[in-house]
Amino acid sequence: MELASRVKKTKLGDAARKRGGCGDGYCLIHSGADFRLEHGAKRIEESRDAADLISSPIPMASTEGLVPITRDFLASYYDKHPFTPLSADVTRLSSQIRSLANDFLAQHPPTQGEAVLIEEADRLPPHKIDENMWKNREYIEETIFLLESSNWPEVLKQQSAPDSVEFAHTFGQLKDKLHNTLKAVESFQIKNAEHVFNTVMTYLPQDFRGTLLRQQRERSERNKQAEVDTLVNSGGSICDRYALLWKQQMERRRQLAQLGSATGVYKTLVKYLVGVPQVLLDFIRQINDDNGPMEEQRRRYGPPLYSLTSMILSVRLFLSISWARYDTKKLKREQIAILEQAVDVYTTELERFLTFISGVFADAPFFVSAEVVGALEARKNDDYKEINIPAGKTYEVLLSVDVVNSYIAWDFSLVQGKINMDIGFSLEFVSPTGEKTLMLPSRRYESDQGNFCTLMAGSYKLIWDNTYSTFFKKVIRYKIDCIPPVTEPEQSDPSKNEG
Repeated sequence: MELASRVKKTKLGDAARKRGGCGDGYCLIHSGADFRLEHGAKRIEESRDAADLISSPIPMASTEGLVPITRDFLASYYDKHPFTPLSADVTRLSSQIRSLANDFLAQHPPTQGEAVLIEEADRLPPHKIDENMWKNREYIEETIFLLESSNWPEVLKQQSAPDSVEFAHTFGQLKDKLHNTLKAVESFQIKNAEHVFNTVMTYLPQDFRGTLLRQQRERSERNKQAEVDTLVNSGGSICDRYALLWKQQMERRRQLAQLGSATGVYKTLVKYLVGVPQVLLDFIRQINDDNGPMEEQRRRYGPPLYSLTSMILSVRLFLSISWARYDTKKLKREQIAILEQAVDVYTTELERFLTFISGVFADAPFFVSAEVVGALEARKNDDYKEINIPAGKTYEVLLSVDVVNSYIAWDFSLVQGKINMDIGFSLEFVSPTGEKTLMLPSRRYESDQGNFCTLMAGSYKLIWDNTYSTFFKKVIRYKIDCIPPVTEPEQSDPSKNEG
Protein backbone atom coordinates (compact mmCIF):
# COMPACT_ATOMS: atom_id res chain seq x y z
CA MET A 1 0.00 0.00 0.00
CA GLU A 2 1.47 3.34 -1.02
CA LEU A 3 -0.15 6.38 0.59
CA ALA A 4 -0.37 9.64 -1.27
CA SER A 5 -0.49 12.21 1.53
CA ARG A 6 -3.43 14.28 0.41
CA VAL A 7 -4.85 17.14 2.45
CA LYS A 8 -8.30 15.96 3.29
CA LYS A 9 -11.39 17.99 4.10
CA THR A 10 -10.88 17.07 7.73
CA LYS A 11 -10.16 19.26 10.72
CA LEU A 12 -6.41 18.75 10.14
CA GLY A 13 -6.62 19.36 6.41
CA ASP A 14 -8.63 22.58 6.67
CA ALA A 15 -6.54 23.91 9.51
CA ALA A 16 -3.36 23.08 7.67
CA ARG A 17 -4.63 24.85 4.56
CA LYS A 18 -5.40 28.00 6.55
CA ARG A 19 -2.07 27.92 8.35
CA GLY A 20 -0.22 27.56 5.07
CA GLY A 21 -1.44 30.86 3.70
CA CYS A 22 -0.86 34.32 5.11
CA GLY A 23 -3.15 36.38 7.27
CA ASP A 24 -4.40 39.87 6.57
CA GLY A 25 -2.19 42.92 6.02
CA TYR A 26 1.55 42.65 5.50
CA CYS A 27 4.49 42.25 7.72
CA LEU A 28 8.16 41.43 7.78
CA ILE A 29 8.80 37.96 9.12
CA HIS A 30 11.87 36.86 11.02
CA SER A 31 10.86 33.21 10.84
CA GLY A 32 13.87 31.19 11.86
CA ALA A 33 15.06 34.70 11.53
CA ASP A 34 15.52 34.92 7.77
CA PHE A 35 13.57 38.08 6.95
CA ARG A 36 10.83 38.31 4.39
CA LEU A 37 7.59 40.14 3.62
CA GLU A 38 4.43 38.32 4.50
CA HIS A 39 0.80 39.00 5.35
CA GLY A 40 0.15 39.59 8.95
CA ALA A 41 -1.15 42.91 10.41
CA LYS A 42 -4.67 44.24 10.55
CA ARG A 43 -6.25 44.85 7.18
CA ILE A 44 -6.62 48.48 6.17
CA GLU A 45 -9.64 48.92 3.92
CA GLU A 46 -8.73 50.53 0.63
CA SER A 47 -11.92 52.58 0.71
CA ARG A 48 -11.04 54.22 4.05
CA ASP A 49 -10.59 57.97 3.86
CA ALA A 50 -6.84 58.71 3.70
CA ALA A 51 -7.40 61.74 5.90
CA ASP A 52 -8.53 59.45 8.71
CA LEU A 53 -5.32 57.44 8.37
CA ILE A 54 -3.00 60.40 8.83
CA SER A 55 -5.04 62.64 11.10
CA SER A 56 -3.12 61.57 14.21
CA PRO A 57 0.36 60.55 13.03
CA ILE A 58 2.65 58.74 15.46
CA PRO A 59 6.22 60.05 15.45
CA MET A 60 8.56 57.51 13.90
CA ALA A 61 11.64 56.31 15.75
CA SER A 62 14.91 58.08 14.99
CA THR A 63 17.60 56.26 13.03
CA GLU A 64 20.18 59.02 13.35
CA GLY A 65 23.67 57.59 13.72
CA LEU A 66 22.45 54.01 13.17
CA VAL A 67 23.47 51.44 10.58
CA PRO A 68 21.98 47.99 9.78
CA ILE A 69 23.27 45.09 11.83
CA THR A 70 26.36 43.44 10.39
CA ARG A 71 27.57 39.88 10.42
CA ASP A 72 30.39 40.84 12.80
CA PHE A 73 27.87 42.38 15.20
CA LEU A 74 25.69 39.26 15.16
CA ALA A 75 28.79 37.12 15.74
CA SER A 76 29.59 39.08 18.91
CA TYR A 77 25.93 38.94 19.97
CA TYR A 78 25.62 35.19 19.40
CA ASP A 79 28.85 34.57 21.33
CA LYS A 80 26.85 35.50 24.41
CA HIS A 81 24.02 33.09 23.56
CA PRO A 82 25.43 29.60 22.95
CA PHE A 83 22.92 26.81 22.37
CA THR A 84 23.25 23.79 24.64
CA PRO A 85 23.96 20.86 22.28
CA LEU A 86 21.17 18.48 21.33
CA SER A 87 20.82 15.24 23.24
CA ALA A 88 22.99 12.44 21.87
CA ASP A 89 19.71 10.52 21.51
CA VAL A 90 18.93 12.58 18.41
CA THR A 91 21.79 11.03 16.45
CA ARG A 92 21.33 7.57 17.97
CA LEU A 93 17.59 7.32 17.36
CA SER A 94 17.80 8.89 13.88
CA SER A 95 20.26 6.16 12.94
CA GLN A 96 18.11 3.41 14.46
CA ILE A 97 14.95 4.60 12.73
CA ARG A 98 16.72 4.77 9.39
CA SER A 99 18.14 1.27 9.97
CA LEU A 100 14.63 -0.08 10.64
CA ALA A 101 13.43 1.44 7.37
CA ASN A 102 16.33 -0.16 5.52
CA ASP A 103 15.41 -3.56 7.00
CA PHE A 104 11.97 -3.32 5.41
CA LEU A 105 13.47 -2.24 2.09
CA ALA A 106 15.90 -5.17 2.08
CA GLN A 107 13.00 -7.59 1.66
CA HIS A 108 10.73 -5.41 -0.46
CA PRO A 109 12.43 -2.91 -2.83
CA PRO A 110 11.04 0.64 -2.77
CA THR A 111 8.31 1.82 -5.07
CA GLN A 112 8.86 4.81 -7.30
CA GLY A 113 7.23 7.13 -4.75
CA GLU A 114 9.30 5.67 -1.91
CA ALA A 115 12.49 6.07 -3.93
CA VAL A 116 11.81 9.81 -4.21
CA LEU A 117 11.36 10.03 -0.44
CA ILE A 118 14.55 8.02 0.18
CA GLU A 119 16.48 10.33 -2.12
CA GLU A 120 15.21 13.33 -0.14
CA ALA A 121 16.21 11.70 3.15
CA ASP A 122 19.72 11.07 1.79
CA ARG A 123 20.23 14.74 0.92
CA LEU A 124 21.50 17.37 3.34
CA PRO A 125 18.76 19.54 4.87
CA PRO A 126 18.26 23.06 3.47
CA HIS A 127 20.83 25.67 4.50
CA LYS A 128 18.44 28.47 5.44
CA ILE A 129 16.95 28.52 8.92
CA ASP A 130 13.46 29.54 7.81
CA GLU A 131 13.35 26.88 5.08
CA ASN A 132 14.15 24.27 7.73
CA MET A 133 11.25 25.57 9.82
CA TRP A 134 8.91 25.08 6.87
CA LYS A 135 10.39 21.65 6.18
CA ASN A 136 9.82 20.58 9.78
CA ARG A 137 6.22 21.70 9.51
CA GLU A 138 5.82 19.76 6.27
CA TYR A 139 7.33 16.54 7.65
CA ILE A 140 5.34 16.80 10.87
CA GLU A 141 2.10 17.19 8.93
CA GLU A 142 3.02 14.25 6.69
CA THR A 143 3.72 12.11 9.75
CA ILE A 144 0.48 13.17 11.47
CA PHE A 145 -1.36 12.24 8.27
CA LEU A 146 0.14 8.74 8.38
CA LEU A 147 -0.77 8.38 12.05
CA GLU A 148 -4.43 9.20 11.42
CA SER A 149 -6.43 6.02 12.09
CA SER A 150 -8.09 6.28 8.66
CA ASN A 151 -4.64 5.93 7.05
CA TRP A 152 -3.47 2.92 9.08
CA PRO A 153 -2.86 -0.41 7.34
CA GLU A 154 -6.04 -2.53 7.13
CA VAL A 155 -4.71 -5.14 9.56
CA LEU A 156 -4.09 -2.46 12.19
CA LYS A 157 -7.49 -0.86 11.59
CA GLN A 158 -9.20 -4.15 12.40
CA GLN A 159 -7.26 -4.44 15.68
CA SER A 160 -7.78 -8.19 15.60
CA ALA A 161 -4.42 -9.08 17.11
CA PRO A 162 -4.00 -8.74 20.92
CA ASP A 163 -1.24 -6.17 20.61
CA SER A 164 -3.01 -4.11 17.92
CA VAL A 165 -5.10 -2.24 20.49
CA GLU A 166 -1.96 -1.27 22.40
CA PHE A 167 -0.21 -0.20 19.20
CA ALA A 168 -3.21 1.87 18.14
CA HIS A 169 -3.16 3.70 21.47
CA THR A 170 0.57 4.42 21.07
CA PHE A 171 0.11 5.79 17.56
CA GLY A 172 -2.64 8.07 18.82
CA GLN A 173 -0.31 9.45 21.50
CA LEU A 174 2.45 10.04 18.95
CA LYS A 175 0.03 11.93 16.72
CA ASP A 176 -1.00 14.18 19.63
CA LYS A 177 2.64 14.93 20.53
CA LEU A 178 3.47 15.87 16.96
CA HIS A 179 0.36 18.00 16.68
CA ASN A 180 1.42 19.99 19.76
CA THR A 181 4.91 20.49 18.31
CA LEU A 182 3.41 21.61 14.99
CA LYS A 183 1.45 24.27 16.89
CA ALA A 184 4.68 25.32 18.64
CA VAL A 185 6.46 25.86 15.30
CA GLU A 186 3.52 27.86 13.95
CA SER A 187 3.41 29.95 17.13
CA PHE A 188 7.14 30.64 16.84
CA GLN A 189 6.72 31.93 13.28
CA ILE A 190 3.71 34.08 14.13
CA LYS A 191 5.34 35.70 17.19
CA ASN A 192 8.48 36.51 15.23
CA ALA A 193 6.34 37.97 12.46
CA GLU A 194 4.61 40.29 14.92
CA HIS A 195 7.89 41.28 16.59
CA VAL A 196 9.64 42.17 13.35
CA PHE A 197 6.62 43.91 11.87
CA ASN A 198 6.09 46.08 14.95
CA THR A 199 9.79 46.96 15.12
CA VAL A 200 10.06 47.89 11.45
CA MET A 201 6.89 49.97 11.57
CA THR A 202 8.37 52.19 14.29
CA TYR A 203 10.97 53.36 11.75
CA LEU A 204 8.46 54.16 8.99
CA PRO A 205 6.64 57.50 8.56
CA GLN A 206 3.24 57.08 10.18
CA ASP A 207 1.21 58.37 7.22
CA PHE A 208 -0.24 57.31 3.87
CA ARG A 209 3.07 55.81 2.67
CA GLY A 210 2.73 52.88 5.05
CA THR A 211 -0.84 52.42 3.85
CA LEU A 212 0.27 52.30 0.23
CA LEU A 213 2.81 49.60 1.03
CA ARG A 214 0.20 47.63 2.96
CA GLN A 215 -2.24 47.82 0.09
CA GLN A 216 0.43 46.72 -2.39
CA ARG A 217 1.17 43.68 -0.25
CA GLU A 218 -2.50 42.91 0.41
CA ARG A 219 -3.23 42.60 -3.30
CA SER A 220 -0.22 40.35 -3.77
CA GLU A 221 -1.04 38.18 -0.77
CA ARG A 222 -4.66 37.72 -1.74
CA ASN A 223 -3.45 36.31 -5.05
CA LYS A 224 -1.01 34.00 -3.28
CA GLN A 225 -3.70 32.71 -0.90
CA ALA A 226 -6.04 32.05 -3.80
CA GLU A 227 -3.26 30.03 -5.45
CA VAL A 228 -2.88 27.89 -2.31
CA ASP A 229 -6.65 27.39 -2.01
CA THR A 230 -6.88 26.28 -5.62
CA LEU A 231 -4.11 23.71 -5.11
CA VAL A 232 -5.70 22.28 -1.96
CA ASN A 233 -9.21 22.15 -3.42
CA SER A 234 -7.88 20.28 -6.45
CA GLY A 235 -6.45 17.55 -4.19
CA GLY A 236 -2.86 18.74 -3.94
CA SER A 237 -0.71 16.85 -1.47
CA ILE A 238 0.88 18.24 1.68
CA CYS A 239 4.21 18.14 -0.16
CA ASP A 240 2.74 20.07 -3.10
CA ARG A 241 1.30 22.71 -0.78
CA TYR A 242 4.57 23.32 1.03
CA ALA A 243 6.49 23.46 -2.24
CA LEU A 244 4.13 26.22 -3.36
CA LEU A 245 4.36 28.02 -0.01
CA TRP A 246 8.16 28.07 -0.17
CA LYS A 247 8.08 29.30 -3.77
CA GLN A 248 5.87 32.14 -2.57
CA GLN A 249 8.26 32.87 0.29
CA MET A 250 11.16 33.23 -2.13
CA GLU A 251 9.03 35.61 -4.18
CA ARG A 252 8.43 37.69 -1.05
CA ARG A 253 12.14 37.74 -0.37
CA ARG A 254 12.80 39.00 -3.91
CA GLN A 255 10.20 41.72 -3.42
CA LEU A 256 11.81 42.62 -0.11
CA ALA A 257 15.09 43.31 -1.89
CA GLN A 258 13.19 45.32 -4.52
CA LEU A 259 11.61 47.44 -1.80
CA GLY A 260 15.04 48.14 -0.33
CA SER A 261 16.38 49.33 -3.69
CA ALA A 262 13.06 50.80 -4.92
CA THR A 263 13.10 48.66 -8.08
CA GLY A 264 10.71 46.24 -9.75
CA VAL A 265 7.10 46.56 -8.59
CA TYR A 266 8.22 49.21 -6.09
CA LYS A 267 9.76 51.50 -8.70
CA THR A 268 6.45 53.35 -9.04
CA LEU A 269 6.47 53.94 -5.28
CA VAL A 270 9.95 55.43 -5.14
CA LYS A 271 8.66 59.01 -5.05
CA TYR A 272 6.52 58.10 -2.06
CA LEU A 273 9.51 56.72 -0.13
CA VAL A 274 10.77 60.19 0.74
CA GLY A 275 11.07 60.24 4.51
CA VAL A 276 11.57 56.49 4.84
CA PRO A 277 14.99 56.13 6.54
CA GLN A 278 17.68 54.96 4.15
CA VAL A 279 19.08 52.78 6.92
CA LEU A 280 15.79 50.83 6.92
CA LEU A 281 15.89 50.39 3.15
CA ASP A 282 19.52 49.24 3.39
CA PHE A 283 18.54 46.78 6.11
CA ILE A 284 15.77 45.06 4.18
CA ARG A 285 17.82 45.03 0.97
CA GLN A 286 20.86 43.22 2.40
CA ILE A 287 19.56 41.20 5.35
CA ASN A 288 19.11 38.01 3.31
CA ASP A 289 22.32 38.23 1.26
CA ASP A 290 24.08 34.86 0.94
CA ASN A 291 27.01 36.07 3.01
CA GLY A 292 25.07 38.71 4.93
CA PRO A 293 24.12 38.97 8.60
CA MET A 294 21.80 35.94 8.52
CA GLU A 295 24.64 33.67 7.40
CA GLU A 296 26.19 34.06 10.85
CA GLN A 297 22.93 32.91 12.35
CA ARG A 298 22.85 29.86 10.08
CA ARG A 299 26.44 29.00 11.02
CA ARG A 300 25.72 29.21 14.75
CA TYR A 301 22.26 27.73 15.07
CA GLY A 302 21.74 25.86 11.81
CA PRO A 303 23.45 22.52 12.68
CA PRO A 304 21.11 21.47 15.54
CA LEU A 305 18.07 22.41 13.46
CA TYR A 306 19.45 20.50 10.47
CA SER A 307 19.76 17.38 12.67
CA LEU A 308 16.14 17.71 13.79
CA THR A 309 14.95 18.22 10.21
CA SER A 310 16.69 14.98 9.21
CA MET A 311 15.27 13.17 12.24
CA ILE A 312 11.61 13.90 11.54
CA LEU A 313 12.12 13.02 7.86
CA SER A 314 13.54 9.65 8.94
CA VAL A 315 10.46 9.07 11.11
CA ARG A 316 8.17 9.98 8.23
CA LEU A 317 10.12 7.65 5.87
CA PHE A 318 9.97 4.74 8.32
CA LEU A 319 6.21 5.05 8.82
CA SER A 320 5.53 5.29 5.09
CA ILE A 321 7.62 2.22 4.29
CA SER A 322 6.38 0.11 7.20
CA TRP A 323 2.72 0.99 6.55
CA ALA A 324 3.03 -0.15 2.93
CA ARG A 325 4.36 -3.57 4.08
CA TYR A 326 2.37 -4.01 7.28
CA ASP A 327 0.06 -6.68 5.88
CA THR A 328 3.02 -8.99 5.24
CA LYS A 329 5.41 -7.79 7.93
CA LYS A 330 3.86 -6.36 11.06
CA LEU A 331 5.77 -4.00 13.29
CA LYS A 332 7.30 -5.57 16.37
CA ARG A 333 6.96 -4.19 19.86
CA GLU A 334 10.64 -3.20 20.07
CA GLN A 335 10.39 -1.35 16.73
CA ILE A 336 7.43 0.66 17.97
CA ALA A 337 9.34 1.39 21.18
CA ILE A 338 12.17 2.95 19.11
CA LEU A 339 9.64 4.96 17.11
CA GLU A 340 8.04 6.16 20.34
CA GLN A 341 11.42 7.25 21.74
CA ALA A 342 12.33 9.00 18.50
CA VAL A 343 9.12 11.07 18.42
CA ASP A 344 9.49 11.90 22.12
CA VAL A 345 13.10 13.08 21.72
CA TYR A 346 12.35 14.97 18.50
CA THR A 347 9.38 16.89 19.91
CA THR A 348 11.21 17.69 23.16
CA GLU A 349 14.39 18.89 21.48
CA LEU A 350 12.65 20.90 18.74
CA GLU A 351 10.49 22.70 21.29
CA ARG A 352 13.61 23.40 23.41
CA PHE A 353 15.33 24.82 20.32
CA LEU A 354 12.32 27.00 19.54
CA THR A 355 12.19 28.37 23.09
CA PHE A 356 15.90 29.18 23.01
CA ILE A 357 15.94 30.75 19.57
CA SER A 358 12.83 32.83 20.30
CA GLY A 359 14.66 34.53 23.16
CA VAL A 360 17.77 35.14 21.07
CA PHE A 361 15.80 36.65 18.19
CA ALA A 362 13.55 38.77 20.42
CA ASP A 363 16.56 40.59 21.91
CA ALA A 364 18.55 40.99 18.68
CA PRO A 365 18.47 44.57 17.35
CA PHE A 366 17.98 45.54 13.72
CA PHE A 367 20.26 48.55 13.88
CA VAL A 368 23.39 49.48 15.83
CA SER A 369 25.43 52.64 16.10
CA ALA A 370 28.17 53.27 13.57
CA GLU A 371 30.62 53.46 16.48
CA VAL A 372 29.78 49.89 17.55
CA VAL A 373 30.28 48.61 14.01
CA GLY A 374 33.59 50.44 13.77
CA ALA A 375 34.77 48.98 17.06
CA LEU A 376 33.82 45.47 15.93
CA GLU A 377 35.72 45.91 12.68
CA ALA A 378 38.79 46.96 14.64
CA ARG A 379 38.44 44.07 17.08
CA LYS A 380 38.03 41.57 14.23
CA ASN A 381 41.69 42.01 13.38
CA ASP A 382 43.20 42.10 16.88
CA ASP A 383 43.05 38.32 17.55
CA TYR A 384 40.84 38.66 20.64
CA LYS A 385 38.14 36.09 21.20
CA GLU A 386 34.97 36.31 23.26
CA ILE A 387 33.48 33.33 25.11
CA ASN A 388 30.52 32.75 27.38
CA ILE A 389 31.24 30.68 30.52
CA PRO A 390 28.01 29.43 32.17
CA ALA A 391 27.59 29.40 35.95
CA GLY A 392 29.24 26.35 37.51
CA LYS A 393 31.48 25.70 34.48
CA THR A 394 35.08 26.24 33.38
CA TYR A 395 36.67 27.19 30.07
CA GLU A 396 40.06 25.78 29.10
CA VAL A 397 42.60 26.50 26.37
CA LEU A 398 45.44 24.05 25.67
CA LEU A 399 48.73 25.40 24.31
CA SER A 400 51.57 23.30 22.94
CA VAL A 401 55.07 24.56 23.81
CA ASP A 402 57.93 23.16 21.76
CA VAL A 403 60.90 25.03 23.25
CA VAL A 404 61.89 25.48 26.91
CA ASN A 405 61.96 29.11 28.11
CA SER A 406 59.15 30.06 25.78
CA TYR A 407 56.68 32.59 27.19
CA ILE A 408 52.95 31.95 27.52
CA ALA A 409 51.30 35.38 27.43
CA TRP A 410 47.68 36.27 28.12
CA ASP A 411 45.41 39.27 28.22
CA PHE A 412 41.79 38.92 29.29
CA SER A 413 38.96 40.93 30.79
CA LEU A 414 35.34 40.29 31.72
CA VAL A 415 32.60 41.99 29.75
CA GLN A 416 30.91 43.70 32.67
CA GLY A 417 27.21 44.37 33.06
CA LYS A 418 25.41 46.24 35.81
CA ILE A 419 27.25 44.18 38.45
CA ASN A 420 31.02 43.91 38.48
CA MET A 421 32.11 40.27 38.18
CA ASP A 422 35.34 38.34 38.55
CA ILE A 423 36.54 34.92 37.43
CA GLY A 424 39.15 32.42 38.55
CA PHE A 425 42.27 31.97 36.42
CA SER A 426 45.04 29.37 36.71
CA LEU A 427 47.73 27.63 34.63
CA GLU A 428 48.61 23.92 34.56
CA PHE A 429 51.27 21.78 32.89
CA VAL A 430 49.93 18.53 31.42
CA SER A 431 52.44 15.71 30.95
CA PRO A 432 52.23 13.23 28.06
CA THR A 433 50.69 10.73 30.52
CA GLY A 434 47.98 13.23 31.48
CA GLU A 435 49.45 14.10 34.87
CA LYS A 436 48.75 17.71 35.82
CA THR A 437 51.11 20.09 37.64
CA LEU A 438 49.83 23.44 38.89
CA MET A 439 52.05 26.26 37.59
CA LEU A 440 49.98 29.25 38.68
CA PRO A 441 47.38 28.81 41.43
CA SER A 442 43.84 30.03 40.81
CA ARG A 443 43.08 33.65 41.63
CA ARG A 444 40.05 35.78 40.84
CA TYR A 445 40.40 38.65 38.42
CA GLU A 446 38.19 41.17 36.67
CA SER A 447 41.00 41.41 34.11
CA ASP A 448 44.63 40.40 33.90
CA GLN A 449 47.59 40.70 31.59
CA GLY A 450 50.64 38.55 32.25
CA ASN A 451 53.10 35.92 31.07
CA PHE A 452 54.82 32.77 32.29
CA CYS A 453 58.26 31.47 31.34
CA THR A 454 57.96 27.74 30.68
CA LEU A 455 60.34 25.32 32.41
CA MET A 456 59.42 22.33 30.28
CA ALA A 457 58.29 21.69 26.75
CA GLY A 458 54.84 20.14 26.42
CA SER A 459 51.21 21.08 26.93
CA TYR A 460 50.00 23.93 29.12
CA LYS A 461 46.38 24.52 30.04
CA LEU A 462 44.95 27.96 30.80
CA ILE A 463 41.77 27.66 32.88
CA TRP A 464 39.07 30.22 33.55
CA ASP A 465 36.97 28.98 36.46
CA ASN A 466 33.35 29.97 37.06
CA THR A 467 32.43 26.93 39.16
CA TYR A 468 31.98 29.04 42.28
CA SER A 469 29.15 31.00 40.64
CA THR A 470 25.67 29.60 41.10
CA PHE A 471 23.67 32.07 39.03
CA PHE A 472 25.90 34.30 36.90
CA LYS A 473 27.44 33.41 33.58
CA LYS A 474 30.66 35.26 32.68
CA VAL A 475 31.66 36.64 29.30
CA ILE A 476 35.41 36.99 28.84
CA ARG A 477 37.34 38.59 26.02
CA TYR A 478 40.79 37.07 25.79
CA LYS A 479 43.95 36.80 23.74
CA ILE A 480 46.74 34.25 24.33
CA ASP A 481 49.99 33.46 22.60
CA CYS A 482 53.11 31.34 22.93
CA ILE A 483 56.26 33.37 22.31
CA PRO A 484 59.50 31.47 21.61
CA PRO A 485 62.60 32.44 23.57
CA VAL A 486 64.62 35.35 22.27
CA THR A 487 68.15 34.28 21.45
CA GLU A 488 71.06 36.62 21.01
CA PRO A 489 72.62 36.48 17.54
CA GLU A 490 75.98 34.83 17.47
CA GLN A 491 78.87 37.30 17.50
CA SER A 492 81.36 36.75 14.72
CA ASP A 493 85.03 36.28 15.74
CA PRO A 494 87.00 39.28 14.37
CA SER A 495 90.17 37.19 14.27
CA LYS A 496 88.58 34.91 11.69
CA ASN A 497 88.14 37.84 9.39
CA GLU A 498 91.77 38.96 9.53
CA GLY A 499 93.85 38.36 6.44
